[in-house]
Amino acid sequence: MQLGKSERQRLIESLVSRKRVGTQFELLDALAAAGCVVTQATVSRDIRQLGLEKTHDHFGRPRYELAHVARRTDPAEVLNSILGQFGRKVTPAGNVVVLQSELGSAPAIARALDQLEHERIVGTLAGDDTVLVIAPSERDAKTLARELAGVLG
Repeated sequence: MQLGKSERQRLIESLVSRKRVGTQFELLDALAAAGCVVTQATVSRDIRQLGLEKTHDHFGRPRYELAHVARRTDPAEVLNSILGQFGRKVTPAGNVVVLQSELGSAPAIARALDQLEHERIVGTLAGDDTVLVIAPSERDAKTLARELAGVLG
């Protein structure tokens, strides 16, 4: 599929935020697996325009990171950024909050929620475009859903 520049760059941001991508060729492969075939020159230009930084994971392997995520330490700020950008809909269902997002962004949203260490979050489970947020009670889920919906706007 042919994506416009902004959609392709959002996909790149999502890919590098949820998995280790250490080279331009790994990024090309990840984009192709997501149905977006581009040239190495395009990927190189996108990396530069997005300001991706080359860092290392805890095993010492190279990986790209979003520059603003690499410097950010406040979990609430990280969540607000990623949820504001990729979150689409929040629905409470019993003691679970169903959070729908753009395709491929759910794991990064779940990770941000887990790092928040919120008293109303017992845990998360992420698919490709849906995060299940488990709350201790139905009341907590409704309160949490309102909080998260407020971030979506």
